[in-house]
Amino acid sequence: MRDTEGVGADGVIITASTSNHTIISQSAQMSRKRGRIILVGVVGLNINRSDFYEKELSFQVSCSYGAGRYDENYEQKGIDYPLPYVRWTAKRNFESILNAIAEKKLDVQSLISERVPFEEFGRIYDNIGTSKSIASVLIYKDGENKTRLSDERTIQLSEGRFGGSRGIIGVIGAGNFTKMTMLPALKESGAQLKYICSAGGLNAASLGKKFGFTNATTDYRIILDDPDVDLVMITTRHNLHASLTNECLQAGKHVFVEKPLALNDDELNKIIENYSKVNEHKNVTLTVGFNRRFSPHSIKIKQILGPEPGPMNIIATMNAGFIPATAWVHDINIGGGRIIGEACHLIDLITYLTGSSVKSVCMNAMGITPEVTTDNATLLLKYTNGSNGVINYFANGNKSYSKERLEVFYGGRTIIMDNFRRTDGFGFKEFRKLKTRMNKGHAIQFKTLIGRIIHGGDPLIPFEEIVNTTNASFAAIESLKTDGWVEVG
Repeated sequence: MRDTEGVGADGVIITASTSNHTIISQSAQMSRKRGRIILVGVVGLNINRSDFYEKELSFQVSCSYGAGRYDENYEQKGIDYPLPYVRWTAKRNFESILNAIAEKKLDVQSLISERVPFEEFGRIYDNIGTSKSIASVLIYKDGENKTRLSDERTIQLSEGRFGGSRGIIGVIGAGNFTKMTMLPALKESGAQLKYICSAGGLNAASLGKKFGFTNATTDYRIILDDPDVDLVMITTRHNLHASLTNECLQAGKHVFVEKPLALNDDELNKIIENYSKVNEHKNVTLTVGFNRRFSPHSIKIKQILGPEPGPMNIIATMNAGFIPATAWVHDINIGGGRIIGEACHLIDLITYLTGSSVKSVCMNAMGITPEVTTDNATLLLKYTNGSNGVINYFANGNKSYSKERLEVFYGGRTIIMDNFRRTDGFGFKEFRKLKTRMNKGHAIQFKTLIGRIIHGGDPLIPFEEIVNTTNASFAAIESLKTDGWVEVG
């Protein structure tokens, strides 16, 4: 306060890292009336109201890098903030720093505390938590080695010999679904894991080492160009599914793509065209990850209903849970919304159980003027064999309730499936109940798929059913727009 003649600082910037709460109070005491306190670091935030009330202080937490950080429109879509209104964005901050370094206005040489040969990188990373180094630089042996490593888009993780049609796969996408669900389910499938690809490379390398892939890459075209690879598995964000599927088909590869297959009619029609064209000369299959039909519970229900059971009523409910409106799945151009992106699971499951195809769809959504990306809706499905399907896709339920429930009413009998854990039959002499751990069919799906790739056989899911399910999801959105029934093309 002495340095400001008792007035106090206009602004106080906190860069400390401590759980101590007194730093906030000290900052308030050294501020002038209506001053600003900006937190860059991480400190205890037990704020004393009187400290801020008496001086009418402003408190702000600074976002790392600058404006645009954590904004998907900025970071993923490249939509910049107008310079006259936001002078310092994350990109402009980086540009300014790099220019200052290039012009020798910012000295970073003095920050370098050690230079370590590349082969001894462990000296840095093994002790990174206790090291007193400020900045460490890795030194390559020669320019040739440096160039080779920087240009390389694929790294070999382990030794492996491949050849022939033996269920050799390449995976494009290394996100949470791949990590938590897909790769663990592939363990017992008999697949040989040759490539895993991610845009940045780090996720691919990490998962590749953990699950036994021989190569990690940032260039998916390497997978398509490798004659060893029988099957390409696509688990990227939804907006890339259709284009990658088309490239895989054109490369003559079997394709497994996570749902949804496409986000609109144009994408789907292009896939149909490429699928038909490639199968004029080569037997290539396309599988969409409709895993629920491979659950032991779904298989059991199908068994007791029979292959051509006739008209029935099925109600499928998904207690999907809330996802913030800012999440990418709600973006019509990236995720397609949760009806196209996830409710398609239930359309496929009802199609599988009825043994029929969707004829027309009507969707009603919660709210006065619901968006096309709604995740609180009821779909009515008419099937060509006279069956009726009802899909309740709700995001406003309680987490403690079962996430998925299926009810089948047929010929004076009823089947209730709860969360792929328990199925009860009412009115069946030969069936009463089935109990398992939660099993949504991922492992069976992949094991069966790899078996078909190696030994041959019918497609896992008929292509016509995949197209019908995808068209039905599009029809649901069109129904919401037109407020009526829509025929499925």
